[in-house]
Amino acid sequence: MYRLKLLAIILLGSVILNAQEKFEPNWESLAKEPPTWFQDAKFGIYAHWGPSSAAYTDMEEGQFLGGWHGKQMYQKDQPNYTHHTKLFGPPEEFGYDDLCRAFNPSGFDAKKWAELFAASGAKFAGPVAMHHDNFAMWDSKATRWNSVNHGGKDISGELKKEIEARGMRYMASFHHAYTWIYFSPVHQLVDVDPKDYDLFTEKHLESDPPSERFHKEWWAKLKEFIDVYEPDMLWFDWWLENLDEEYRKKFLAYYYNKGLEWDKEVAVCFKETTFPESVAIRDYERGRPNQPKHPAWLTDTSPGAWFYRSNAKFVHANELVDILVDIVAKNGCMLLNVPPDPDGTIPQVMQDLLIEMGEWLEVNGEAIYKTRPWTIFGEGPTRIAAGGHKIEEKTKIEYTNEDIRFTKKSDTEFYAIVMDEIDWQLKIKSLSTQLGVLNTEILSVELLGSDEKIEWQRNKDGLVIRAPKEYPTRHAHTFKITLEGYKERDIDGGM
Repeated sequence: MYRLKLLAIILLGSVILNAQEKFEPNWESLAKEPPTWFQDAKFGIYAHWGPSSAAYTDMEEGQFLGGWHGKQMYQKDQPNYTHHTKLFGPPEEFGYDDLCRAFNPSGFDAKKWAELFAASGAKFAGPVAMHHDNFAMWDSKATRWNSVNHGGKDISGELKKEIEARGMRYMASFHHAYTWIYFSPVHQLVDVDPKDYDLFTEKHLESDPPSERFHKEWWAKLKEFIDVYEPDMLWFDWWLENLDEEYRKKFLAYYYNKGLEWDKEVAVCFKETTFPESVAIRDYERGRPNQPKHPAWLTDTSPGAWFYRSNAKFVHANELVDILVDIVAKNGCMLLNVPPDPDGTIPQVMQDLLIEMGEWLEVNGEAIYKTRPWTIFGEGPTRIAAGGHKIEEKTKIEYTNEDIRFTKKSDTEFYAIVMDEIDWQLKIKSLSTQLGVLNTEILSVELLGSDEKIEWQRNKDGLVIRAPKEYPTRHAHTFKITLEGYKERDIDGGM
């Protein structure tokens, strides 16, 4: 009898615990820390690609076209209108619906994509599942405008299989809240057939609030993707804050409860004021804070334009490595965009860039993955005056060999990452014996990826490190510093 009562108590406790774990659609219940896997991962990849990619071909040197082609092609004062007319004919005759029908992912190979992402050192990856254009890059039953009906490929499904097969987490991004604004110009230029409102939305002005139909269709596509593809992370672009709050809370509760059902930690990333920071992970577009920030956060950035450009210019791997290091030192993660060619082939310049990042992470990843911020994030002359969105666009940030960023693995192991090759010696002033930043003895200093014995001494000026004869990688260089750790004396009865 006692055993039966004990079993009943245990089962009742389990039921109560499960009831407490269930998320409800209110901000208090939805409070959630970023998953441990996200805090450990540091680096992920997604890809801006879809029907609009074909509209950026045959561009001249220096020619600029706006990134929102589906919107700007319907505005006669925009260069996209002129370029679209040159390539396909006037938008009044060859519209965005025709671009969708012409989508041809003949160069897409999910296995090659996933192999490249894994080689880059990314720990999570996935597609832009739906951009502002309302086109689903999956086998959707919620909308006929999808990559299977128009293209013959389940882009999201194929990527999920290959990404997870290589041990990476699977993510997807959604940008379709802004569709309400994105397609408002089409209604001013073209008399849209009501049967195509499922792509272009109902006829409305940009100033009109989103309709109930729009909200329901937004949710139906998102819910379908969650149910079918079980993503580890969902990332949202801006303008979602303008949708009804009840839909936003309903989504979070549904997705978080699905995570409990799947028995895995799921994550949601957002911009602007879509969610409180207590319930989801804040994202900074092409930006970051100027100091460490808690809880963990995300930067989404791109080595060039977000979508394919035939005249594309890309940054060098050195710049991306430096940005990644600065992000990680401040408790963030990087989500890097890869813009494929219109047919889904990843251009060679992007392949080379990702391989170069992977080679750097192969040697220096110990100081990146599964680390946390150290006592201070860094030292040196190059700082961001103010954190926030798009600071990479506003200011060109170039780090030097005097710029150092710190990360830690434990209380007795931390890393000093120097953003460039040092000349003859490195002086880390923060580690001076006269400052209170480091209050324990240093046992050893080594250069990751090198067997060379590193000469060093610590004094009132700082930790002074003699430059190594050779560096194991290009770009930033990592010194691993092992400490004695904090110790206290026991009472021994002596004077």
